[in-house]
Amino acid sequence: MVGSESIKQEKKSHVRWYVCAMLFALTAVNYADRATLSLAGPAASKELGMNAVALGYIFSAFGWSYVALQIPGGWLLDRFGSKMVYFWSIVLWSIATLLQGYVGILGTATAAIVALFILRLLLGTFEAPSFPANSRLVAAWFPKQERGTAAAIFNSAQYFATVLFAPLMGYIVYTFGWKHVFSVMGCLGLVMAFVLLKVIYGPKDHPGINKAELDYIAQGGALVDMDQKKQDAMTCNDLPTWWCIKQLLGSRMLLGVYLGQYCITTLTYFFLTWFPVYLVQARGMSILKAGFVAILPALFGFLGGILGGIFSDFLLRKGYSLSVARKTPIVLGMLLSTTMIACNYTSIEWVVVAFMGMAFFGKGIGALGWAVVSDTSPKEIAGLSGGLFNTFGNTAGITTPIIIGYIVQGTGSFNGALVFVAANAIGAILSYLLIVGEIKRMELKQPAAGTCSTS
Repeated sequence: MVGSESIKQEKKSHVRWYVCAMLFALTAVNYADRATLSLAGPAASKELGMNAVALGYIFSAFGWSYVALQIPGGWLLDRFGSKMVYFWSIVLWSIATLLQGYVGILGTATAAIVALFILRLLLGTFEAPSFPANSRLVAAWFPKQERGTAAAIFNSAQYFATVLFAPLMGYIVYTFGWKHVFSVMGCLGLVMAFVLLKVIYGPKDHPGINKAELDYIAQGGALVDMDQKKQDAMTCNDLPTWWCIKQLLGSRMLLGVYLGQYCITTLTYFFLTWFPVYLVQARGMSILKAGFVAILPALFGFLGGILGGIFSDFLLRKGYSLSVARKTPIVLGMLLSTTMIACNYTSIEWVVVAFMGMAFFGKGIGALGWAVVSDTSPKEIAGLSGGLFNTFGNTAGITTPIIIGYIVQGTGSFNGALVFVAANAIGAILSYLLIVGEIKRMELKQPAAGTCSTS
């Protein structure tokens, strides 16, 4: 009896995967809220009299504030911990989403457009801590050999968001009008915020974890003490933010990762913003049909996202270096993403969907940037490091919608836009192959005497 009880005690729990599932669900809602305007955009632009350039600027509003608040968001996470910052982030971004459905009460089209722009700015502001929080939680909960899979799971939620929510939002826009999609998604986000409070904890605080699992993840390199203050350890609170940022920017490896993420995120924002518009305007689909058609490429992206992480961790377990295990899926995936250019040479609808599916699949395989951040960030400033990484990456949220808007407006075609997006996939490959070098955890240097007293 005693022997059987001891065997049971030795079996580790699997709480880390429940935490990962929660991150997946939160990220799906996160991306759905970002994409609400892409489904509502054609109807909203027609009602409010917006041309392609104006719509491009509205799309980009999210990116301006999202980028600007990445570093403060990362600092907040390091200062107050992942759980409460994430909770308030979701609550506030859900309210910003909800209010977008009420811009019509302002009376004039101009006032409604200005209000929509401001609310998209607020959406970006409040979503800023979300991905650095995901990265911190993966670094805290997962050993190195599982980190690629965990990061790929939450990151693949961006595609699942399209699979699950694009048809729903397309149906709402088609049946009830574009304004109602914001109300539905805003309310869903508020519900998810309170679910988070019951699921997300630090590894040492979670009521469901046992010692076997805690020992397993700690021995595998999980940063289980990340949100627990230690008197004998240097933390971000002990150092001025400028000093931390200077060290991060001084790393050639991280600069290469940041540049690569900018290029990869360009693909993300094309799919998030202009892709449904492309299906409607360039391929003549109704918004309802576009919502359903978008499911197929998104499914491929979702599968690619999961497989990319699994393949990367498989290479790691087979004895390949961390650099080979992370870079190989990124390079192969980005090469596959360039197939979207083939859409310029066909008018057959199902062929277009097939090529976009291949591009989505490749983008999913190659989207391992957050795994790399979890592998490389100094443990004392994991939130700040994730915030700086996301700052560079999501600058593409500003540039991509605007550049594509000008390309479409200037040429009357999406052909140049697809070439622009594919060129960024090549840029990501070159960044990881020529700049990044060896992937390893960066050690934070001790500052010179007196530096820590500077605020």
